[in-house]
Amino acid sequence: MSSSYFTSTIGRKQIMAVSGLALAGFVLTHMAGNLLLFVSPEAYNTYGYKLTSNPLIYIAEAGLLAFFLFHIVKGILVTITNTSSRKSRYAKIPNGEKAANFGSRTMIYHGVVIAVFVVHHLITFKYGPHYTVTYEGIEMRDLYRLVIEIFQSPLYVVWYIFAVALLGVHLSHGVYSAFQTLGIHSPNKLRCLSAAYGLLIGLGFISQPIFAYLQS
Repeated sequence: MSSSYFTSTIGRKQIMAVSGLALAGFVLTHMAGNLLLFVSPEAYNTYGYKLTSNPLIYIAEAGLLAFFLFHIVKGILVTITNTSSRKSRYAKIPNGEKAANFGSRTMIYHGVVIAVFVVHHLITFKYGPHYTVTYEGIEMRDLYRLVIEIFQSPLYVVWYIFAVALLGVHLSHGVYSAFQTLGIHSPNKLRCLSAAYGLLIGLGFISQPIFAYLQS
């Protein structure tokens, strides 16, 4: 694969598609794991302990960071290229079938909000207060307590819900666009599956702060 591939329009789009799908897969597993919040404090904390105590966690985090940065950089480059292309071809924004949908037109904007949210989320939870709890003689971080504590703030709950709702919109369009870019053409099915995926992720994450807030 030549270096020109990484700087070409199709190369940028395909890299963005692959990195986006990898991140989408991570988001799904992260959301599913977080649903243990509804099971019990022990289930939730034990899940977190098993993840963070695994030596491979550092490799996984490095890989995720690489995908995240690649996705952001390529997303910005693709947006700049597309914007320049549209300005040269159209005197006005197209309507009807040629018009881009809301998700497509605003990808860069909710992408920025999501990036800010991810950084804030890491600062709040990964590097937040360190409480401990012991189960069966094993001391581990009490993430359950931290989550319940953080989501007692109505402002944080609103911010979290807003951000993950945008994440659902971003994924709904992004997953569809990624498969199209990689040559999978089945518009109606892909749109339905992508919309369902985005809705699943959005509702899954939204349910957590609401549950935590109601624990007060």
